[in-house]
Amino acid sequence: MGFLDSLKHGLERSREAISEVFYMGGEVDESFWEDLEDTLVMGDMGAELALSVSDDLRELAAKKGLTRASQLRGALADRLAAEFPTPERDPFDDTPSCVLFVGINGAGKTTTCGKLAGRAMGEGKRVLLGGADTFRAAAIEQLEVWGERAGVDVITRERGCDPASVCYDVIEEAERRDSDLVLIDTAGRLHTSADLMQELAKVVNVTRKRAGMPVSVVLVIDATTGQNGLNQAKEFNDALDLDGLIITKLDGTAKGGIALAVSSQLGLPIYRIGVGESIDDLQSFDAHDFCAALVGEGM
Repeated sequence: MGFLDSLKHGLERSREAISEVFYMGGEVDESFWEDLEDTLVMGDMGAELALSVSDDLRELAAKKGLTRASQLRGALADRLAAEFPTPERDPFDDTPSCVLFVGINGAGKTTTCGKLAGRAMGEGKRVLLGGADTFRAAAIEQLEVWGERAGVDVITRERGCDPASVCYDVIEEAERRDSDLVLIDTAGRLHTSADLMQELAKVVNVTRKRAGMPVSVVLVIDATTGQNGLNQAKEFNDALDLDGLIITKLDGTAKGGIALAVSSQLGLPIYRIGVGESIDDLQSFDAHDFCAALVGEGM
């Protein structure tokens, strides 16, 4: 199964709900607009965005004299795609670059870090992995397994040491090796814990000050968390001034709309999305492909 097919499968839950609104022969009447708004809200996009999108489509339908629901499906995909900010740079392609991965436990930071390292090595980049999660027992071991698979060295320190000092050492080693891409895995942080977030802010500040290359702080979000993912993102962004997002686990249990809600509300680009376990299941984000799969355009 190719990536686009996997994406369509992963967004099946949302697409089926939206497809019910665009049933064959449906008329564009008040009932249609109410159903569309409700479906977008239930798809984790949030009430404000759902209303804005619906209002814009109402205006378009009136302007062009569209009377059938089927005539608006493509327009819905285009309208949703316009909500996603375009990144100024891709920190994984535009090298030299250092990326700090942040997020709560279980979001997929370590796995994502390993997959991106493997892909970058395959592209001929000089890659270095940093294990700054010095608290979770299996974190370093998991990262080392990914490093071994990808043929990438992993810089770590003993469990319990200061994660900011680990990042400092990783940057020094990266400079010594003239690395193109430095990927640093940090410990999972509950967005509701002020002390833990303050500690993570220290990690970010030390890395930004020490690095002689651009540093990007990327939040990894599990798409299955729904609207809670938006709350997480707001707290992390307030504390760390995020650069962008990676959305994982778009595997069929997620509604998909959370990607749109977080990216749109916080003005953060999505660099990658994940739809499965293999390296090929983590790909660059394309707003129109995503939204077409979300609403079932051209299917």
